[in-house]
Formats: sequence, C-alpha cells, structure tokens
Amino acid sequence: MTLSKHPGAFIALYLAVALAFPFILLAVAWLWRRLAQPPKPNAIKNGTYECGLDGSGARPIQFKAHYYLYAILFLIFDVEVLFLLPFGVAATALPVGALLAMLAFVLLLAEGLVWAWSRGHLEWK
Repeated sequence: MTLSKHPGAFIALYLAVALAFPFILLAVAWLWRRLAQPPKPNAIKNGTYECGLDGSGARPIQFKAHYYLYAILFLIFDVEVLFLLPFGVAATALPVGALLAMLAFVLLLAEGLVWAWSRGHLEWK
C-alpha cells in the first residue's frame, strides 16, 4: 500500500516528522556542546557579570519593573488601535450588536487606562 492510498498515512508521517525534528536538533546541539565545547569551569567563568562590572549587592532582579509596565501598556493600547481601525472603516455597515461589542471593548480599555493612571503607572520615574 502506498502513501497516497491510505488517507491517514500522510498525517501520520507529518506528525512523526514534526515530533522527531525538534528532538533530532536537540540531540545534535547536545552532541555539539559535548564534543566542541568541553567544560572548563573556573572562578572567572562562574562569577557574575553585569555590563563589564562586578556584580554589586544581592538583587535578584537587574531591571526596573516600571519599564516593563510601560512596554505592556504600550502594547495594549497599540493593539487597541489595530482593532479600532477596521471597525471605524466599516462602522456604518455593521449591525447594532457589533457596535455594542465595540463599545464594551473600548470601555474595558478605558477602564484599564483609568486604572493605570490612578495607580501612577503612567508617570515616568
């Protein structure tokens, strides 16, 4: 029986390749690490490194969290624009249910903006 005559053979072959391919790549990477990069630990390699300077203090986090929060807020409101633009183009041809759904979407995003503003997350520190 050939591959084209059995209906599930192509899917089975595709799944087998899809599951085997990452493991083959991981095995090759592991072999490369073992053969080409032998471990040579020493005090310098095991020491902490922060931008060319010795580590100072016992801080587990090396970045300020409010920068991350600015990025997340930017992404949220950037995606809002991506959703609002097509809606604005087709607003006259949409039914009332779509208008109510978009109103709920905008109100939820406005609530998020008010929350971030009231908590002081939009102030640059």
